[in-house]
Amino acid sequence: MLVSTLMLPILGLSLSATPEHEVPVRLTSVRTLEVVISPSTSSAVVRSGVRNCPQEIATHTDSDFGPGEYIVQAGFEQQEAAAASYLLPASAFPIHFNSAEILFATAGATTQTTTEWSFELWAGDPGNGTLMHTFASDGSIIPHLVMPPGTTGTIVQLVIDPGDPEQIFIDDNGSHTYTVAFRIEAHHTPGYPCVEPPSQTQNAFPTTDMSGVASMSGNWIDAIDGAFCFCGVGWFSFGSFPSICTPSGDWVLRSTFTPWECNAAEGACCFDDGSCQTHTEVNCVTLDGTFAGAGIDCDAADCQAAPGACCVEATGACLEVDEVTCTGFGGEFHPDESCSTFVCFPEGACCLADGNCTGPVSDEVCTGFGGMFMGDGSDCSVVDCPDPVGWCCADDGFCADLNEGQCFLFDGVWGGAGTSCDDPDACGQTDCPGDVDGNGQVDVDDILVIISNWDSSGEGDANGDGTVDVNDLLMVIGNYGDC
Repeated sequence: MLVSTLMLPILGLSLSATPEHEVPVRLTSVRTLEVVISPSTSSAVVRSGVRNCPQEIATHTDSDFGPGEYIVQAGFEQQEAAAASYLLPASAFPIHFNSAEILFATAGATTQTTTEWSFELWAGDPGNGTLMHTFASDGSIIPHLVMPPGTTGTIVQLVIDPGDPEQIFIDDNGSHTYTVAFRIEAHHTPGYPCVEPPSQTQNAFPTTDMSGVASMSGNWIDAIDGAFCFCGVGWFSFGSFPSICTPSGDWVLRSTFTPWECNAAEGACCFDDGSCQTHTEVNCVTLDGTFAGAGIDCDAADCQAAPGACCVEATGACLEVDEVTCTGFGGEFHPDESCSTFVCFPEGACCLADGNCTGPVSDEVCTGFGGMFMGDGSDCSVVDCPDPVGWCCADDGFCADLNEGQCFLFDGVWGGAGTSCDDPDACGQTDCPGDVDGNGQVDVDDILVIISNWDSSGEGDANGDGTVDVNDLLMVIGNYGDC
């Protein structure tokens, strides 16, 4: 499920914040798909006139949108949206919207992909704002996104025709915020939401940067619904989305706008690390800085590094200091957090792959067990751990990782707890029939595996019928030797 669609091996759910579906790539080149919109010939609600002010850039990512390293969010489902909201000074409104762009990429695609997409412009944020304008690709006037095989990047850039007599303006709804969003309307090869993510080798996906999330409140996702969806449905900021479902970086997305007030005076802009730059108030706010005032220089502003929660593992302590001091003593710094509310070293229940619960343990220890951390203070006596999953196969060979109950409801054949569709013998489909231990040979070790798991539904089920029995033993005997 979702824009972040990551495959949770314990739950059989999809959401892209886990390593399976966050795919790091290096793009050697990036092309641009420029789409120019003429408001006067569209159905957009527009206003006459053009502001003669310089354009401003609004973004959260530190990416330059050029060749380099990115993370492909390869679990992003069709109908999900990646968005960014931008807080501006009230004096900037009504803003004149100019453009928005987002970087899509493929990761080892084996075919040319076609992605149907749409763009949304909001007054406010998607959680409580108003959708003002929508434009969708139709394959003719607004082209679909077509990308070649391989690992490639394309910037989808939507531009309002500056020569059109009609232009788009966004009024302030009281939040001093506007939002741009890009939605995948249709993948080249859709998956099964929250059960099987869209194929990594058959689709293009939005990207995030490599430097972590700079704005938990400014990055947004619109998660889709589904029978086994876990992380939620609808619009979420990264800060309100479950952490296990949240992408690890900012969307590679930016927008340009023209503020209402022109020729604004510049002044000192203070940042959380204590640094200072000279900007207009609009630029300062969009860069997440604090504007000290027009005409004030950086020396007079005396910017101070903002304190945050500093977690010191050696002593188990939490201190409220600046980032330089914290990291200088080997602490882990958490900006915009207070020790009175932030838990430095959470411990709680850990749900294991076999459905059992252990704890209290830390998140790191739980992950080391291959488990899912259930949150600080959680307790195994009240936590309901999900049933273990394994491969589940349909009659036509389609495979998804599900628990036994889910597989039964699909009328599928279950491979047993701990099995996976990535197993070479999943669904009985293997290049080496009878090689149940996956060592590339059918030998006595495979016979021993079958004997040790006799009359079970787990490892040793060479023919994939859900039971380890004499038929599996006969398959091993019939294929004995090198593959």
